[in-house]
Amino acid sequence: MDKTDIKRTSALGKYYVKGHYGNVGSSNIIFEEIKPLVLFQIAFWPDTVSELETVLNNTLGTKEIPKPGSSISNSNISVLRVEPFKIWVRGVLEESVCNETTPILDLSHSRTNLLISGKDTTNLLNRFLPIDLRENSFGIGAVASTMFHHVGVTLWRTEDGYQLFLPRGFSLSLFELLLQGAEQFGLEIK
Repeated sequence: MDKTDIKRTSALGKYYVKGHYGNVGSSNIIFEEIKPLVLFQIAFWPDTVSELETVLNNTLGTKEIPKPGSSISNSNISVLRVEPFKIWVRGVLEESVCNETTPILDLSHSRTNLLISGKDTTNLLNRFLPIDLRENSFGIGAVASTMFHHVGVTLWRTEDGYQLFLPRGFSLSLFELLLQGAEQFGLEIK
């Protein structure tokens, strides 16, 4: 399922200008919208775990489904366990993944993917999200479905920073809250 050739309009793109904001002398927080987002949700049941693991191994090269609240990645695809019986696959899937035991839902147009990085990122996110983001509690590869101003969001910690998946309809208002909070630290929008 190659979704990269579909023309998409960013939910945020025309509402921000790239550059430095707030404490202009430093960029302690960096925002970058990840485009294009290619994201699929696969639901499974306890008795279909081994079938899904076989499909993922054959198509993605992964050996197992990540544990709840964690992820696995290779060079071009990531598998995030967002709920006990749901995974998200970020990256292009092949048609062979789709079968009667692996129902797939394309979420690519329903989310905005924002990468937030920099030395004060954890401090910023702790002001908005009810999650313990200390390294020993939420390390690299951790995934959490949580709330941000009464809106369900998904947070994924990667080597590059925190990836926040915002529902498209709420992404602008949540982005504006993050902008206001980040200006005190020195912000760069890429």
